Amino acid sequence: MQEGSLQAPERQPLNWQKADFYDKDSLYAELERVFDICHGCRRCVSLCDSFPTLFDLVDESETFEVDGVDKDDYLKVVDQCFLCDLCAETKCPYLPPHEWSVDFPHLMLRAKAFKFTEKDTRWRDRLITSTDPVFDTLSTPGLAQLANAAAESTSLRKLGHKLAGIHPEAPLPPFHAKTLAERHPTEIGEHLRARSCERTTGKVAIYITCYGDHNEPQVVEDLIAVLNHNGVPVRLLKDARCCGMPKLELGDLKKVEQLKDANLPVFLSAIDDGYDIIAPVPSCVLMYKQELPLMFPDAEDVARVKAAFFDPFEYLMLRHKSGLVTTDFQHSLGKVAYHVACHARVQNIGMKTREFLRLIDGTEVEAIERCSGHDGTYAVKSETYEKAMKIARPVVNRVRQAEANTFGSDCPMAGRLIAHGLNDEHNGQAQAEHPLTMIRRAYGI
Repeated sequence: MQEGSLQAPERQPLNWQKADFYDKDSLYAELERVFDICHGCRRCVSLCDSFPTLFDLVDESETFEVDGVDKDDYLKVVDQCFLCDLCAETKCPYLPPHEWSVDFPHLMLRAKAFKFTEKDTRWRDRLITSTDPVFDTLSTPGLAQLANAAAESTSLRKLGHKLAGIHPEAPLPPFHAKTLAERHPTEIGEHLRARSCERTTGKVAIYITCYGDHNEPQVVEDLIAVLNHNGVPVRLLKDARCCGMPKLELGDLKKVEQLKDANLPVFLSAIDDGYDIIAPVPSCVLMYKQELPLMFPDAEDVARVKAAFFDPFEYLMLRHKSGLVTTDFQHSLGKVAYHVACHARVQNIGMKTREFLRLIDGTEVEAIERCSGHDGTYAVKSETYEKAMKIARPVVNRVRQAEANTFGSDCPMAGRLIAHGLNDEHNGQAQAEHPLTMIRRAYGI
């Protein structure tokens, strides 16, 4: 037996359409096998609460081994996994091609899918992962103002805790009565002449995402401004739906497939028109660069979209290397405490955001490579909010110790939770700044 692997990890396709994927006996046998390997390794104990939960179950059992753990408790481990993928991509020495073939996130996803098919999910979780209908409703004029007021109301937040299990202190995103898609035309900067290079066409179709459309349109507007400033014409993909990441984390794989089927024609039409695709939220990029290609490994249309999909700063650095990005920055950012979002880290593209920020004269970047704890819906749920804040604490401490001029994350939700962790000592005034916003400010545009 080879102890660990020196080879690059290879994520394998997810065989979710096979019948035995949902077979309880097969699933639990695999959970026991992998849990036993994890128990003997314990390298991932600091990543999330899945591993401490597992190791506590083992250590409190009669045998001090996995065989002493009640199998009914296995799903307690699964419930703490939010599919950040860090264990597989940054820690585990037993991922394929190692013969033990451990892929902890995919096993957790399989267990979540099993739970979903067994209808073992709360109505709250089904609701808050239905981003398209929920966000569309809450962005309705009148309702948006009520939703934002409710998020600031102590009494209503306590009621939400009792009725829906939404923690009364969890930071919630604001909703805008006028969405980004309603604010801007479909084509922006069409007068600009596209210049291609290496892997980019020089024209960008922005997948604005649920979050960018309804909650933080400013981040998308900053992306538009930065791209236009660098001579890149933009098209907004207003007809696209949710990327499916919330439903993936729930285990509703059929819904993920439906959302994929709805989005692919929109994306492929843009690709056929010569556009590259960018999304401002790392999780949405990851869905099309990794998760969906692993779910549909033989689908040519999924592969085409994957090849054309970029992280914003991955795209900008590709253009910069070909001399197609201007560095006429007007303002230094000073010291930046930059949180590297988990779903940006596991794209295996390197720290492109940090690289780009460092192009700005007089700017120092301190990168923080730890999970923020937000993790989709994990930080808003009553039963996991405190655990999320515990996970966030090292990041919050690093930001505090940096004494930076500004701080932020590739993930706007992560940035909000970090600010939330700082606000006890900043009287509620700490505010994260997205790196795209930083770049726009540095350009002075």
